[in-house]
Amino acid sequence: MIGKILFYLLIPTFFLSLSAQQKVIELPNSVSSKTKWLNKKVLVYTPKSYKSKNKLPLLIFLHGMGERGTNIENIKKHGPAKICEKDQNFEFITVSPQCLKDAKGKGWWNTNDLNLLLDHIVKNYKVDQKRIYLTGLSMGGFGSWAWSAANPEKFAAVAPICGGGNPKSAKKYSMPIWAFHGDKDKVVAYKKSVDMVEAIKKAGGDAKLTTYKGVGHNSWTRAYNDKELYKWFLSHSK
Repeated sequence: MIGKILFYLLIPTFFLSLSAQQKVIELPNSVSSKTKWLNKKVLVYTPKSYKSKNKLPLLIFLHGMGERGTNIENIKKHGPAKICEKDQNFEFITVSPQCLKDAKGKGWWNTNDLNLLLDHIVKNYKVDQKRIYLTGLSMGGFGSWAWSAANPEKFAAVAPICGGGNPKSAKKYSMPIWAFHGDKDKVVAYKKSVDMVEAIKKAGGDAKLTTYKGVGHNSWTRAYNDKELYKWFLSHSK
């Protein structure tokens, strides 16, 4: 009888261990002590297939300005971090870091911080380093443009949403780019994405822009709900 009780008690735990899950991890001091604006708490989602021996694609999501701070739950408001909470069939290891904010309201994505984070994730998770993808919205869109220009060798494809970068860096983007922006955006000018995509094309790179007609700053909801975006990511490998 006791054996049967234990069996039924363990069944839910067994199936939970096989399911996809998004958890909060804490970076070790050896990493967090070297960062400037990175919360040591990070959201990490692992797909159902993570239990296999195969290495999996990694998607890094950079949030916008409104989600800065120390409340890690705020990141789940938008984008892949939100999707991972509901969709247990999401195919990517998904890492969603949080940018801190100081008393003066300062805080921005820092490339060095993000490189330290990525090195830690690659070292501790079963990541296919030929399939590392980057995306971000608003401030995270700016972060995506900046990080992929600084370290183009790290990414197989990048999708910046309603952000902007430096057109003079166009030659640095060796990976495919798919940008998204609403043409009525009053927070981050639509022209910023237009200028980046045109500069990359002129430099011989692979870039395209999806324009949402009549849409303001929130172009991320439509972009991240588009299943073609994730198919596009997976179609690219270094």
